[in-house]
Amino acid sequence: MDGVDGKVIGCLLRNARATLAEIGAEVGLSAPAVKRRIDRLVASGAIQGFTALIDPDVLGWQTEAYVEIYCKGTVSPKDLRRSLEQVPEVVGAVTVSGDADALVHMLASDVKQLERALERIRDEPNVDHTRSVIVLSRLIDRPRT
Repeated sequence: MDGVDGKVIGCLLRNARATLAEIGAEVGLSAPAVKRRIDRLVASGAIQGFTALIDPDVLGWQTEAYVEIYCKGTVSPKDLRRSLEQVPEVVGAVTVSGDADALVHMLASDVKQLERALERIRDEPNVDHTRSVIVLSRLIDRPRT
C-alpha cells in the first residue's frame, strides 16, 4: 500500500458512494486506475466491505444498550458472531477480557423491542446469561476515521 492507496481509502471513508471519477479527481488518477486500486485493496483485505452510516434518531431507534454476554463453556468468536448476526438490533459486538465473553452494542426503537432482541440472544444454545445497561445520554461520539 502506498500514499495514493491511503488517499483513495480516505476518500472512501468520507463517502463510500463517491464515483471512481470523483475519487480520481481528488487523488490525481483516472477512474480506471482508481478501480484497479480499489479492487486490489479489496482483494488484499485492506478494504473489507462498504457500508452505510445511519442516524438512529431518524430511524426511530431511541433505545441504546450495551450487553455483556456470558457463554456456556467455550464458544468460538466465529460461532458467537454467527448467533449475533441474526439479531438486527445488534449494531456492534466484540469479544472481551474479564468475566464476560462478549460485549454487544444494541439499538432498538423502545425498551420492548430491546427486550425481545435480548430474549433472542438468550435463547441461543451457547449463551448462559446476559447483563445489560441502557444508555441515558451520549457524552462523546467520535467517528472512527
